[in-house]
Amino acid sequence: MFIKCWGSRGSIPVSGLEYIKYGGDTTCLEIRTKSDDIIIVDAGTGIRRLGNKLVKEGRYRFNILFTHAHWDHLMGFPFFKPLFIKKAEIKAFKCPFPGSYVEDMILKILAPPNFPVKYSDLSASIVYEEAGQGSFQIGSVTIEPINISHPNGGSGYKFIEDNKSFVFLTDNELGFVHPGGFEFDAYLEFSKGADLLIHDAEYTPDEYSTQIEWGHSSYADVLDLAFKAKVKKLGLFHLNQERTDDEMDEIVKDCQRIANTKNNPFDCFAVGVDMEFNL
Repeated sequence: MFIKCWGSRGSIPVSGLEYIKYGGDTTCLEIRTKSDDIIIVDAGTGIRRLGNKLVKEGRYRFNILFTHAHWDHLMGFPFFKPLFIKKAEIKAFKCPFPGSYVEDMILKILAPPNFPVKYSDLSASIVYEEAGQGSFQIGSVTIEPINISHPNGGSGYKFIEDNKSFVFLTDNELGFVHPGGFEFDAYLEFSKGADLLIHDAEYTPDEYSTQIEWGHSSYADVLDLAFKAKVKKLGLFHLNQERTDDEMDEIVKDCQRIANTKNNPFDCFAVGVDMEFNL
């Protein structure tokens, strides 16, 4: 399983010299499987560059999952170049909610006055696939969803292939239970033994004390989860829009310092644009 980050910034894309290392694009991940399937997770602004690369490669069949419908996870969708190519085929899975939720969400993005190109004007074929509350399969990868603790709800995911697991929990608040979300122990159980855990870690502990219920986690809580779950690698995600590269480096240093005091240290880092993983 190959994983690439095309955007890890939270809330709004940013640009400037102080954001070069970790990048300014909002959430988008690419997963390539042993069965040669392409899975895209979320359509933040990072999906624009991903789409350009896929067209250049001549790849026109994809699967897309959404964690939730907040704007920073969707705003890149209209700029995904394959949408405007007739031979492109997109399977959009009905996550995080069943029924017509995902289709309605996309219809709202691609409609005046939000965007000048209407959904009906797209050239690509978009098929909506069922994905219930239980696990489902895309090629060689098994996918297990879990409700995230976040305003308006959503899903996190575990991707499993050849006994390797990747857990993705962005926009998940470990310190507060939102409607539909779970207590800390549920996310602990879900993440146990993960080869790679990427988790929302937007706030420092001081920042979090004044922003409880905003739907994001303190990196201290995320570290606690990773220690207890005995994950092999931890990636800090949903980087605050004001967080510079230097400030993020300081957070990573603190996390590594804390990790080194534990009996089960693991690799801890901030997830930046174009970062790649092979499991």
